[in-house]
Amino acid sequence: MPNMSLNKNPMPTQEPGLRAHNFDEVALGYTEAAALDEAMRCLNCKHMPCVDACPVNIRIPAFIEKIRECDFEGAYQIIREASSLPAVCGRVCPQETQCESKCVRGIKGEPVGIGRLERFVADWHNAHADSVLCVPPKNGHKVAVVGSGPSGLTCAGDLAMRGYEVTVFEALHVAGGVLVYGIPEFRLPKSIVAKEVENLRAMGVKIETNIVIGKTLTVDELIGALGFEAVFIGSGAGLPSFMGIPGESLKGVYSANEFLTRSNLMKAYKEDPVTPIMKGGRVAVVGGGNVAMDAARTALRLGAEKVSIVYRRSMAELPARREEVAHAQEEGVEFLVLNNPVEILGYNNPDDRRDPQNGFVVGMRCVRMELGEPDARGRRRPEEIPGSEYVLDADTVIMSIGTSPNPLIKSTTSGLAVNERGGIIVNEETGATTREGVYAGGDAVTGAATVISAMGAGKTAARAIDAYLRGNRSTVL
Repeated sequence: MPNMSLNKNPMPTQEPGLRAHNFDEVALGYTEAAALDEAMRCLNCKHMPCVDACPVNIRIPAFIEKIRECDFEGAYQIIREASSLPAVCGRVCPQETQCESKCVRGIKGEPVGIGRLERFVADWHNAHADSVLCVPPKNGHKVAVVGSGPSGLTCAGDLAMRGYEVTVFEALHVAGGVLVYGIPEFRLPKSIVAKEVENLRAMGVKIETNIVIGKTLTVDELIGALGFEAVFIGSGAGLPSFMGIPGESLKGVYSANEFLTRSNLMKAYKEDPVTPIMKGGRVAVVGGGNVAMDAARTALRLGAEKVSIVYRRSMAELPARREEVAHAQEEGVEFLVLNNPVEILGYNNPDDRRDPQNGFVVGMRCVRMELGEPDARGRRRPEEIPGSEYVLDADTVIMSIGTSPNPLIKSTTSGLAVNERGGIIVNEETGATTREGVYAGGDAVTGAATVISAMGAGKTAARAIDAYLRGNRSTVL
């Protein structure tokens, strides 16, 4: 009997006052009973609009039907056909703007909780299943993957399942890319990412860490001396952007990338961390995306007395997921919308405030904004309100206004074209670059985007690399 409730089964979470002071996962996951009840809300539509809206085209009604049959392992295997990272996607994908946005149940009421069901299935598999992956025999071809983020891991997994000998090269000492250094533990536990990486190793994928492509090795060397027949570049967008306002070089000003990496990989959350990072004080986070929410909520857990999000547009324009915004508000993050920083203030020591451009952060000069006429993208342009300047107290400022691809690979790789933003130019249908045998996808192409879109690009490139190495040269840009 279908469940015609207009509302999703709620996701149980830690109590806000408790979770704001620990790094344990906030969302606790569905029970079997909740998952079964939510699965009964799916109408199993003939046209399956949710599948078309999924960047990796998971057969969503099919896996939900398996849940209804209590065949949770069968549901997992259906998801795994399309996604190498189901436990990750069930946690961090913005389903509300993708598969769930096209769910028929969303016309009157809330859509089916597709992401929550995907997480349930993946977690059930990891807790109960002992199935061994069936890996095809090697086909004698070698492919290199640069970067172990979502696009790289997906491309590597898909190629391994086609019999290729795949080696992933990661610059940092832990595989996982942005999944490990960029997303906090309370949203995506490191153990979940490690499990997905181990699954790839079980498929025969080699993962080499502490190798910076462009420094330790170059793409030219991978294709030349090391004998790789194709290369996929999934190096992400790790170059942070800044506003160019006075005071950004002060001590206590971080990019969100640096702040989250220090917390995630350098274990700043420990009582006596190896890396110096804020403990207590007043923190201002500039920006309104998911990374800004992650940085603000991490700062709370590191002991900040007060955390403020400073965003130049209104709450309605915040690009972050609604769920993450709600969690941040519940935990006590202050939202200063329609505000914009114009200068970061500092001093050399507590007794010397004469030099505002050196030393340590003491505050941020801001102006209040109002929304004016729409810009080229249709969003109302924020405009400064004359005479509205004020100083926001802050000991730490975290800039979270975007990232761009690192120029290192382009500068060391011959024949690779990039656009004005530094993104690698590719054929959108294949991921092929202007260099024969070299493919790219994810944030290295688009700039910062979602995990699932990067995974989709990895799948696209894997198909094209397979075709290329089988003799179809039409896949080259």
